[in-house]
Amino acid sequence: MQPWTLGSSVLGRCTHCGHLVRSLHDAPARHREHAYGGDPTLDSARLALTYRTLVADGVPESVFEIGFGTGALLRRFLDGGASVAGADPDQLELAVDDRVAREGSLHACGIEDVTPDALPAGAVDMAYGIHVLEHVVDPALTLQRTRDLLRPGGSAHFLTPAGDWAGLGLVKDGWWMLEDPTHIRFFTAKSLSTMARDAGFDSVEIRRPVLDSLVHGAASTVRAVRPTDRPRGVLAQRSTMALAALGLPGTLAARAAVPRLRPTLHLVARVAS
Repeated sequence: MQPWTLGSSVLGRCTHCGHLVRSLHDAPARHREHAYGGDPTLDSARLALTYRTLVADGVPESVFEIGFGTGALLRRFLDGGASVAGADPDQLELAVDDRVAREGSLHACGIEDVTPDALPAGAVDMAYGIHVLEHVVDPALTLQRTRDLLRPGGSAHFLTPAGDWAGLGLVKDGWWMLEDPTHIRFFTAKSLSTMARDAGFDSVEIRRPVLDSLVHGAASTVRAVRPTDRPRGVLAQRSTMALAALGLPGTLAARAAVPRLRPTLHLVARVAS
C-alpha cells in the first residue's frame, strides 16, 4: 500500500490492484458521525431493484444475507417461497421484520462468527451482501465463509462501492462514500475479483449496475462544492435530492456510455455444480 491523496484526505492504495483502505484519522468523515440508516423512499426503490437483480435466474430455495438490517430483502425472498437466514451484528439497531424474525434463522453476529452447528457448510443456494464489504475488517474471511455456506451450483452476490469510480478525480474527498465513518475500504474490479477467486469460488464476474445508487453523483457534488457541517448527512437536504432528480437523465446517459461512471460493483461468484 502507498499513500494516495484525495483532496485533503489520504487513503492507502494498493499499487497492484488499486484497492483503497481508509482510516478516519487520515480521511475523516467530517460531516456525519454515524452510519447511514437509510432514506425510506430511496431504500424502497433500491430494494425492488436489488431483489429483481438477485432473482433474475429464478427464486432460490434458500438464501443467506450478510448484514440483513431490517430484514426487508429477506422478507421478499420469504414471500417468494424461499427459506431465509442471515447474520448481522445489529450495527444500526434496527427493528427486524416480524415474519423474518419469526421464521428465519437469524444470527446476531458477523458471518465469520456463525458456528458450523448453527449453519453447516453447503447449506444454502444463494448468499449475498448489499453494501456490506466496505464495512468489513476482514473481507477475505467473509468471502471464504460465504463460499463455505453454498451448495454445489450456488451463487454469491455482493454489491459494494466502486473504488475505481471514474468521478473520483473531480469530487476528490467530497466523495459521498467517505461521509459514512464506517466505510473502511473500497474495492476495485480487480481487487474484488482477485479476493473472490482466492476465497475458492470457481466462477467470478464483476458487473457495474446502471441503476444502483442514483443519488451518488449529486451527493458527491454537493459535498465537494459545499464542504460544510451536515450532522445528518448530505441526503437530509432537499436541495441534494432535487439536484439528483433533475440530473437523473444525464446520469443514466453518462453511465450507459461510460461504465466506470457507475458507482457500484456487483460481484457474482459461483460454486461449481
